[in-house]
Amino acid sequence: MNRVLDAIGRRLIYFQEIVGEALILLGQTIYFFREAHRNFQSILVQITIIGYETLPVAAVMAFFVGMVLALNTGVELNKYGSQTIIGAIVAHSMVRELGPVMTSFLVAGRAGSAMAAEIGVMKVYEEIDALKTLDINPVRYLAMPRMIACLLCVPALTIFVDFIGIIGGAIISNLHPKIFVSYATYYDSLTAALKLREVANGLIKSVAFGGIIALVCCYVGFKTSGGARGIGRSTTRSVVLSFMMVLIADYFLTRILM
Repeated sequence: MNRVLDAIGRRLIYFQEIVGEALILLGQTIYFFREAHRNFQSILVQITIIGYETLPVAAVMAFFVGMVLALNTGVELNKYGSQTIIGAIVAHSMVRELGPVMTSFLVAGRAGSAMAAEIGVMKVYEEIDALKTLDINPVRYLAMPRMIACLLCVPALTIFVDFIGIIGGAIISNLHPKIFVSYATYYDSLTAALKLREVANGLIKSVAFGGIIALVCCYVGFKTSGGARGIGRSTTRSVVLSFMMVLIADYFLTRILM
C-alpha cells in the first residue's frame, strides 16, 4: 500500500512539474509577443506551413464531413418530414463543434508534429544550446513565431472549414433523392438558426485550441532527449497530448460559453 501511495505521489509531483514548466513557457512566449516585429519573417514562414499548406487537406476533409453529416441527418429527418431544417443542423454542427475540433486535430497532426520534431532535433543535436551561446533566446526564436502563427491560422482555417462543410452539406441535401432540399430552403434554414454569437464562440474555441497546440508541441520539443528514438517519441507524444488537451478544453469552453 505504501508503495502504491509513493508511486502516486511521484506521479503527482511529476505532473505538477510538467504543468509548471508549461506555464512558464507560456508566460515567456507571451512576453516575447512584443518582439514579434523582429521575427516577422519567421512568423510568415510558420503561417505558410500551418495555414496555407493545410488548406487543400482541410478542404477535402471539411467537404466530405459536411456531406456525410447531411446524408446521415437528412435521411433520418426525412422519416419525420422535417428535412427542411437540415441546413440549420449542419451549420450548428460545423460552427459549434466539428469545425474547431477537426481543424485543431488536423493542425496538430500535420503542423504540430512537425513543430515538435523540428525543435526536438535542435534540442538533441545541441542547436538550442548554440542559440543560447549566440545570445538568442530559444523561446523568442522558436516558440513565439509558432504560437502567433497558430493563434492566427487555426481560427482562419476554422472559418474555411465551416464554409466548405456547409457547402458540402448543401450539395448532398439537394442531390440526394431521399432528402432533396433546395438550396434556397437550405440557406433559409441556416440563416434563421445560426447566430453571430455561435460563430464567435466557435472562433474563441479555435483561438484557444491553436494556443494549446503550439504550447504542447513546443514544450514537448524542448524536452526531447534520447537521440533519433527520442525525437520519434516526442513527435508522437505531441500529437496525442494535443488531441487530449483540445478535447478537454473543448468541454470546459463549451460549458463556459453556453
